[in-house]
Amino acid sequence: MSSPLTDLCRYPIVQAPMAGGVSRPELAAAVSEAGGMGFLAAGYKTADGMYNEIEQLRRMTRRPFGVNLFMPQPSVADPSAVEVYRSQLAGEASWYETPLGDPDAGGDDGYDAKVAILLDDPVPVVSFTFGCPAREILDAFAAAGTCTVVTVTSAQEARNAQWAGADVLCVQGTEAGGHQSTHRDDPQGGLSGTGLLALIAEIRESVRLPVIATGGLMRGAQIAAVLTAGADAAQLGTAFLPCPESGAHPLHKDALTNPLFVTTALTRAFSGRPARGLVNRFVREHGPYAPAAYPQVHQLTSGLRRAAAAAGDAQGMALWAGQGHRLARELPAGELVGLLAAETDAARAAVSVRSAQ
Repeated sequence: MSSPLTDLCRYPIVQAPMAGGVSRPELAAAVSEAGGMGFLAAGYKTADGMYNEIEQLRRMTRRPFGVNLFMPQPSVADPSAVEVYRSQLAGEASWYETPLGDPDAGGDDGYDAKVAILLDDPVPVVSFTFGCPAREILDAFAAAGTCTVVTVTSAQEARNAQWAGADVLCVQGTEAGGHQSTHRDDPQGGLSGTGLLALIAEIRESVRLPVIATGGLMRGAQIAAVLTAGADAAQLGTAFLPCPESGAHPLHKDALTNPLFVTTALTRAFSGRPARGLVNRFVREHGPYAPAAYPQVHQLTSGLRRAAAAAGDAQGMALWAGQGHRLARELPAGELVGLLAAETDAARAAVSVRSAQ
């Protein structure tokens, strides 16, 4: 299959852009060099920090790669609910001996400056999380020769992205680790979503754009399944977390297969937006009370998360992970890409044999 993105890489395997230092240049370079599509995560970085990582990556590989941007978020927070949650977190601040962050520290993530840099010095692929850019922005990237990818979680979001001029959709099922990339965080919407296979089918009947499928994918057989279901490529995040090139904290890597952490859940506890992570003490104690307030809650808890990591306490960290986390394999990223590609080919060949019988 051919699409504006898959034409850029040998295998239909995309490394998810995981913010917070996980998707660093070493990881993206290793994936791209192995024939997949490596991604940098510009979220939570300054514009200069993003540019510096792009330059590092360019020194590591000449292969195509992508950069992911967070869309600016409209305020949906109830200030009084944020203050109540601040009070509930006072015990955490005392326990970790660190102050709570300022919930009003800013929320556009330097979007305009990052877009300006990427238009002035284009990269092969730019993807967007938490919304869809205006048509003029996507047109500008098209004129610069950049393939644009918009992450969607519903058919309506997919139709909006197609209308705006996106080249490719990243279709995110509820199984995915990390933040759910809904274009609007509905405070009354609860913590739910649509499974990946159902979502692919619904979106395939709604739009004509190429699809990257993401959500809980850990093995080549699963990649083969989403390709058969209509996707053009598969995006994996949790699968790449344990790689030595990943910037994930060692405790986070260990927790993926640690028997102490048996399940995942969608929670607002750490950021105020629905995100899937391993269920730990912090999620159990604070998840039921966290308001829909992103990035205010993210700002509030940032110091707590850093302090928990510094103290070696995984029970206070945001351990983002997809539903397939128990299948994590600690392999070099390039080796993992090769293995996933071989597993995908084997699974598709097996299906062909069974179909011929």
